[in-house]
Amino acid sequence: MSDWEQSSTARVIPPARPRKLAKVPFVELADGRLQGVVSSGSDIERVYVSSVAAGTYAFACSTNNNRPCGGARGGFCNHIRALVTEAVLQYGGEHVARYLRVDVTDGEPNAPALTQVMTGARPAPAGSNAAAPVFSRFLRHLAYLELAPTTAPLPEMQWFPPTRAVA
Repeated sequence: MSDWEQSSTARVIPPARPRKLAKVPFVELADGRLQGVVSSGSDIERVYVSSVAAGTYAFACSTNNNRPCGGARGGFCNHIRALVTEAVLQYGGEHVARYLRVDVTDGEPNAPALTQVMTGARPAPAGSNAAAPVFSRFLRHLAYLELAPTTAPLPEMQWFPPTRAVA
């Protein structure tokens, strides 16, 4: 077994390109969506949870306490555009395009090209906003950053119960 298989940490895939975490501290491709946390441009204490669904490009953007974003009324707001930009930096344009099922025909899939293809998107149906679980995952990631580096097991990272040996 290699060292990483015996530790309580997982390998981290390096970003496609370095990115600054101040504007978009959390971005992920999960649950059939590009989703993440985006800092407010006007209030340092406010963040937005933004998402774009794969295939349909249905989008949602609201504050961490579920107030709707004023800019996401008829199309992508600046928070969603920032999320797409940071996702391309984190995962690479081709990976993001493949995950969201965006067909970019002219050149390499970059953030403006992806956003342009998804322009006809509609807001996600009411009740389908995943803001709470996304924000909760973001807070959990922040908590892991406060832990001291160790190779000792972390109880919350041990997902599988111990198995009993069969004779």
